[in-house]
Amino acid sequence: MTTAQLVRPYTPSRVSRAAAFVKRHGFEIVLITPLFVYVFGTTLVPVFASILLGFQNPPRGGGFPSLESYNLVIQDYQFVSAFINTLIITFTSVGLELILGLIVALVMTRTFRGRGVFRAIMLLPLGIPVVVAASNMRYIFLSSGYLNQALIDLNLISQPIDWLRYPLALFTVAISDMWKVTPLVMLILLAGLESIPSELYEAAQVDGAGVWQRFRRITLPLLKPAITSAVVIRGIDAFRIFAHPMGLGVGRTVPVLSTFGYYEYQRVYYTTSAATSTILLVMILVTVLLYIRIAGTEEITG
Repeated sequence: MTTAQLVRPYTPSRVSRAAAFVKRHGFEIVLITPLFVYVFGTTLVPVFASILLGFQNPPRGGGFPSLESYNLVIQDYQFVSAFINTLIITFTSVGLELILGLIVALVMTRTFRGRGVFRAIMLLPLGIPVVVAASNMRYIFLSSGYLNQALIDLNLISQPIDWLRYPLALFTVAISDMWKVTPLVMLILLAGLESIPSELYEAAQVDGAGVWQRFRRITLPLLKPAITSAVVIRGIDAFRIFAHPMGLGVGRTVPVLSTFGYYEYQRVYYTTSAATSTILLVMILVTVLLYIRIAGTEEITG
């Protein structure tokens, strides 16, 4: 065997490669470390702790692993109601936000006098705290609220409607959430609309395409990445809706998964509250992944 065969080529160890990586990207690592520590300490650790707590015996833990907490939660009739209510409110509010947000975004792409003032007015709900917005909506939808008074004055109804009673309360919560968050959806869709080259519309107009044809053939296909982003962002937030039902005063009468878990925690049933939170997390992940699979991953990065 020759000397050349005895000498093995030098391959850096994992430690040396890691040291080289740290040396090369040291400044970036220093910048991102506080964010990583914050997310890890305030998000990931509580999430994993809640998941582990849900697999313990009720009411305060112990006996890991156990499915007793999940059995109690699933057998509770209020959980079934909260599960269905969460789905109804989520799909209703996100659907309304997409429709209204797209309409406003299309208006904002046009040049008209006072567009800046109109945009500022449309963004006002984003600056209002959720609890304040929900409390204001309560004054509108109460039996003696402004909405019933306006409908009575217009002779559209003869007696007040209880908008905060099931099932109308589901629609009321969705409207409250829609009013607060539609400006965010509008901004996402507006950014997508402004990224579409105007030359495409000009060419389509020259070819004789009408307004609806241009919208269906150009706007919607090229706007799919922005729509997907809006659906994912708003879907996650709508599934865990909490402040709107509480602010409207229907947290107990019209439960959603967040309020159901909150009241379980108040009863000192920590494990069932954690189990409810875990089920909600799984619902969000499954729904988002399913939507992304249907829409296509290219719609996220496109």
